[in-house]
Amino acid sequence: MIEKSQCHINTAHHSMEFKVAMKNRLKRIEGQIRGINRMIQEDIYCDDILNQMAAVQSALISAGEKLLDAHIKSCVVEQIQGGRVEVIDELMTTIRKLIR
Repeated sequence: MIEKSQCHINTAHHSMEFKVAMKNRLKRIEGQIRGINRMIQEDIYCDDILNQMAAVQSALISAGEKLLDAHIKSCVVEQIQGGRVEVIDELMTTIRKLIR
């Protein structure tokens, strides 16, 4: 039987607190994007829209950092401890995508 605390390829485990916090962050970002769309439709000054876009980018980066931190501290550590060191290559590929 698979223990619930183990990380597996294509699955993850997070505390309910983490899931709620991430969901709230993503809902705020979603609201910001809807706001940007509304600003465009209402012909709001471009600089104001660009500032909102910068805020969304910053919020996405921050959310990604939180998820990456959780991933490394749980999934990656568990897989390495289980002898699956190839997870490091997967992690490096993901980090390269994030920093582009």
